[in-house]
Amino acid sequence: MDEYKRVRIKDLEEFVSSVFMKLGVPEEDAHITADVLIRADKRGIESHGVARLVRYVKGIRDGIMNPKPNIKTVKETPVSLVVDGDAGLGQVVGYKTMKRCIEKAKENKICMATVRNSNHYGIAAYYSLMALEEGFIGISITNSAPLVVPIFGKDAVLGTNPISVAVPGGKEGAYVLDMATSTVPRGKLEVYNRKGKKIPMVWATDERGNPTDDPTIVLKNLLERRGGGLLPLGGAEEETGGHKGYGLSLLVDIFSGVLSGGSTALDVYGKKGQPPDVCHFFACIDPEIFVTREELERGMDHLLSTLRDSTKREGHDRIYIHGEKEFEKERENTEEVWLYHKVYDNIKEIGKELGIEAKF
Repeated sequence: MDEYKRVRIKDLEEFVSSVFMKLGVPEEDAHITADVLIRADKRGIESHGVARLVRYVKGIRDGIMNPKPNIKTVKETPVSLVVDGDAGLGQVVGYKTMKRCIEKAKENKICMATVRNSNHYGIAAYYSLMALEEGFIGISITNSAPLVVPIFGKDAVLGTNPISVAVPGGKEGAYVLDMATSTVPRGKLEVYNRKGKKIPMVWATDERGNPTDDPTIVLKNLLERRGGGLLPLGGAEEETGGHKGYGLSLLVDIFSGVLSGGSTALDVYGKKGQPPDVCHFFACIDPEIFVTREELERGMDHLLSTLRDSTKREGHDRIYIHGEKEFEKERENTEEVWLYHKVYDNIKEIGKELGIEAKF
């Protein structure tokens, strides 16, 4: 771990919040955004942690992220919301929308929300976990910049469009799915690029549509929209199931963009220098509209233990449930997190530019 530095979470949260406040973000919103970023690092998802701070600083400075958004509910029923995020930080828009979803689900057992005119909101699981922590089923999905090449295509058209679903359990724990609908998210390429590592050939294509192991080429091509991009789950061919990842990515764009009245596909980040109109979809469901709490826990325990107790492949002694690794990592990282040395240096440089002391 010589390339990583251990940082106290308390100091990191104070620093990241101070950066956002220096840029005009209200204190409450600054703490929300910092918490989303740091929770990614606590859960071992370094692609979406404070490494992304530079992205948000630039977004605010460039005027595509509104530090003080007027978040509006433009349509509402007892079980639904349509929200306009006013180009605010996605973490703030996402948190406040899911919080309202939870409140409405407590009254009416279920609530769904679509959001338009937002920004990148960090890890999708942050919002599904908000519902889980209240004993509800949580769903969190979002569209994103066009980074993924559709099956039989050459150019990136759809986003990595992640999906997170969290379901409460009993003694066997909860189920928390948190995944991109591409083979990997762009952040994973950024991690490999920072570390000077080659990527597997099944992750992405170059501008000619050919597989490549060079993350620098892919990231440059995506930035300049020169062609190529990430591949959907299953890869480039129907024979390997790529049409399934492509279909899931399209589904996310429909639920997030179409149902919110916002942007989809190439129109997300479609106008340089303008807010990107990232769109989200959230849902909060009280499982007791289907089964009692005892029945839910019993059923989940039986299902998850069946998987864990099944025969292991040679060389493996454990079968994991989705979210299990992240919960274990989070329990390890209650006081401190590991930051890659380049991330550590980069965020300290941001603080230096803004006149903010980093106490780490």
